Amino acid sequence: MSESKRQSSPGTVRHIRGRTDSGRSDGRLLRGVRARQTITHHAADVASLEGLNGLSIGRLATDLGLSKSGVQTLFGTKEILQLATVEAARERFTDAVIQPTQAVPHGAARLRALIERWISYATAPVFAGGCFWAANLPDFDSRPGQVQEMLFGQHQDWLALLTGELEHAVDAGEIADLDVELAAFQIDAVLMAANTALRLGDSEVVRKVRDLVDGFLLPPHRIDD
Repeated sequence: MSESKRQSSPGTVRHIRGRTDSGRSDGRLLRGVRARQTITHHAADVASLEGLNGLSIGRLATDLGLSKSGVQTLFGTKEILQLATVEAARERFTDAVIQPTQAVPHGAARLRALIERWISYATAPVFAGGCFWAANLPDFDSRPGQVQEMLFGQHQDWLALLTGELEHAVDAGEIADLDVELAAFQIDAVLMAANTALRLGDSEVVRKVRDLVDGFLLPPHRIDD
């Protein structure tokens, strides 16, 4: 029998079928990942406007023209949907605010860069309703659970980042010695208030934020004078 007429062996058929099945499985997985990203991206925008408690699987399915059963399959419960949304929000915040500052030297310069990126994040805004955490932390301050823990943990990470850059600035002699944790707390509180002001159309608050940060970053000799 010639080579061209030789039939494929069962093993070859199984191998080809296996590769086909694997390709289909990979395709479904990729579509699932993309669908999940699309849903959580929209969910984060909704939550920035209406809070995480305003999310529902049915609402998101309707908004995005998806089947409710399909969204249900991806997330299962409202809490899982909320957790996935909070994580997606963190990724967007990191991309918009933190990642662009990584090439800036630690200390006063990095802190200024972070604040400028935060101002852009809030004024653009990255989320439809402004700062995601300003919108959601108050709703979960008395609701123990995984969602509260994730929101609180992310906020603590942000405070730690501000504190760390202030410590770098003090250690390098760029600014006068100060209570860095208190300063970070005050900066964050002003940013939260600025988010509300921006939502109400007060663009002048941006100057106030910069003035406050400048007050913490005065060189030591300026304080002595």
